[in-house]
Amino acid sequence: MTLPICATCGTQYAQTRPDCPICEDERQWVPREGQQWTDLETLRAEHEADLREEGGVLGIGCAPRFGIGQRALLVRTEAGNLLWDCTAYLDDEIVRAITDLGGLTGIAISHPHYYTTMVEWARAFDVPVHLHESDRQWVGRPDPALHYWSGTTHELPGGLTLINLGVHFAGGTVLHRADGAGSLFSGDIVQVIPDRTHVAFMYSYPNLIPERPSVVRRAAEILDGYTFDALHGAWWDSVIPTGAHEIVQRSAARYLDHVLER
Repeated sequence: MTLPICATCGTQYAQTRPDCPICEDERQWVPREGQQWTDLETLRAEHEADLREEGGVLGIGCAPRFGIGQRALLVRTEAGNLLWDCTAYLDDEIVRAITDLGGLTGIAISHPHYYTTMVEWARAFDVPVHLHESDRQWVGRPDPALHYWSGTTHELPGGLTLINLGVHFAGGTVLHRADGAGSLFSGDIVQVIPDRTHVAFMYSYPNLIPERPSVVRRAAEILDGYTFDALHGAWWDSVIPTGAHEIVQRSAARYLDHVLER
């Protein structure tokens, strides 16, 4: 059965519908010409896989870019591979590439803008998708493969920890990998910006709505308890290779200085 995919955000829905709730929310947007739809078969005809090693992690996307344009990341550990975040595009080349690297033990997603075709991915690799319970309402295609967790942290094999920061969405989550100096995979919950000496925190990126100070303060306090040198954001080349922990703390302090200024 062909299922509809929103052409703006890439979310796949279980049935045909006139609207995309994720795009109608103020953290996203509906094009002026109205809601547009596609499907996975059409995407495969119009795009191709884009696989790149980036900072020791395999990035997975498509060309030309689609939807929001994020790329997924294959996070490799001794206990198996985890797919961090998701993209709407999935084809046989991607499945083969991941399978050749040992397949997947699971999928974890930072927030609803990257849910996309997560059920297709879960079925292709026969693995669970770890989502924060607070964002359950945004799931467009329910499935038994979706596993909801709650609270602030959720431990996964291989030294991986999902951390709910609540930035951008109530369930907004980052992934910490405790290997060597440590790495943080942040999607755009902690946003890598052109000035690599800082990161950003926003409630809505396209509509330029800043995140609430209390949320940013809590996020910084939580992350201060983790060791990480590198930070991997949501898009190609959005990597801070070193010094990321200090950059996040410095950025949160700067943010709070500005938004709380009287």
